[in-house]
Amino acid sequence: MKKQLTFYLVRHGRTVWNEQGLLQGQGDSPLIAEGIEGAMKTGEHLANVPFIAAYSSVLKRAMDTTQYIIGERNIPFFQHKGLNEHFFGSWEGVLVDSIRQSEEFQQMTKDPANYQAKSNGGETFAELAERAMQAVYDIINVHNEGNILLVSHGHTLRLLLTLFDGSTWQNHRENPRVIRLDNTSISIVHYEQAENENVGRFVLETVNSTAHL
Repeated sequence: MKKQLTFYLVRHGRTVWNEQGLLQGQGDSPLIAEGIEGAMKTGEHLANVPFIAAYSSVLKRAMDTTQYIIGERNIPFFQHKGLNEHFFGSWEGVLVDSIRQSEEFQQMTKDPANYQAKSNGGETFAELAERAMQAVYDIINVHNEGNILLVSHGHTLRLLLTLFDGSTWQNHRENPRVIRLDNTSISIVHYEQAENENVGRFVLETVNSTAHL
């Protein structure tokens, strides 16, 4: 069956650890007032979009953001651990400024192809790309047409958007169309797949829109 889906990808609202400059990853901290307000404004902005489903990671900051966006609307809401943030191992909860100059942190932010996550025991970009794309295809396999809300995290969404745009996990940081994503920013992606195709095409419409905030 032909598939026509539109994904509204939203980064979670601002959290305590964001405010404190701590690396979050799969560690978690609650939304602050600004994060809640951003999620509610996102919900108001998307109030007239007829979502057939909403998906988030299993991390509370993403689930809470999704709930604030949905509000009182009757939208089926599911969680998928494949949408979780990049796992940073022993770096999680650490002040970013204290590790920013380390060789491996510099590799993570500037040379993803050679980032091995050896010093922190975390996750490589190859591993993140595999599980995040699998999560997206799991969602695509369930639905044929309509709008889907997807709430996730900065590294995960940035990587997904660049993969949708034809980049690889190795060079995704060089994609000029996909920059660092702001909290509760909205990115819109269309997916089309013909009946005779095993895999369809992603088309980026909007990346990191914050006009609603």
